[in-house]
Amino acid sequence: MKTREMQTTLFYPDEAVFEPEALHYDLGKRLYDEFQARGVTLRTAPSHNRLEVAGEDHCQRFHHAKRMVAVGVKHSLAPQPCRPSADYRLVLNTSCPAKCHYCYLAATLGERTYVRLYVNIDEILQAARKQIKKQAPDVTTFEASSSSDPVAIEHLTGALGQAIEFFGQEPCGRLRVVTKSDHVDSLLAVAHQGHTRFRFSVNTEEIVSRYEEGTASLDRRLAAAVRVHEAGYPLGFIIAPLIIYEGWRLEYAELLDRLAASLPPTAAEDLTFELIMHRFTQRSRRLILERFPGTTLAMDTRDRIHKGFGKYVYEPQKAQELEGVLRSYIYERFPHAQIEYFT
Repeated sequence: MKTREMQTTLFYPDEAVFEPEALHYDLGKRLYDEFQARGVTLRTAPSHNRLEVAGEDHCQRFHHAKRMVAVGVKHSLAPQPCRPSADYRLVLNTSCPAKCHYCYLAATLGERTYVRLYVNIDEILQAARKQIKKQAPDVTTFEASSSSDPVAIEHLTGALGQAIEFFGQEPCGRLRVVTKSDHVDSLLAVAHQGHTRFRFSVNTEEIVSRYEEGTASLDRRLAAAVRVHEAGYPLGFIIAPLIIYEGWRLEYAELLDRLAASLPPTAAEDLTFELIMHRFTQRSRRLILERFPGTTLAMDTRDRIHKGFGKYVYEPQKAQELEGVLRSYIYERFPHAQIEYFT
């Protein structure tokens, strides 16, 4: 089995590119000064959306981009739908330092997989507030992890902590966060008021070891989940992507056993699960094979069906078996848990 590149230290880039407008914001100036003090290569560019990435081929450019950050202003502030995870997206940043082979952003970002840090956090949150007020007294939910792992870069911006505190003050607003990082300690004392559900993305050791480069180990994620629960956050887990391979039933059972053994009994009283089976498009398949030439990730269209939007997923019989097995495993160990969706 391939040894995974583990996330053990905080991410800092080798190169940072700043939009001139970003330096008009306090966060932009702070990031510039911090990166300069750390010896990070600095340059400016008109737009964070169209950066040139060095490298002779797509593989080199991808791995180079994962060591870059672009610091800019987010101008598109209108809330975008984010089903089934939440009502809307809350985009505080884009991309992350990890190199998960199956990442669904592979197709949407193309070669622009560098981390984008947005400096106008107040403006982003005010746009969310307008939407919350528009839909009140109904509760409006926002997903902070639709385009990134915000926990993995929280030490750079503090944006997630700011958002969590913001939603703690919104009676009709709720925030949802997903991470594969264990760097949660700076968020434990934030005044969340129970309005942010903190979920950890988990999978079998086989999947984590082979395909989740640059992420925290499963043990570190579970230890972080305990700390998050003890800080009073509502807790959840995303098991994704669900992959059928030899021995998958046994290994997913072992995963749920580890969850049950790791969590205190109080965590099971308000626990959610989200189940997402593996999917890919023809474009993401091509990009994945270029970035990870030796990957063993199964992407044969002959045993998948076309679901729309160019996505290939397991055929109905296999999908039903996958869902049935995971639901039974979860309810055996966590009878009071809520499975929010399978997709």
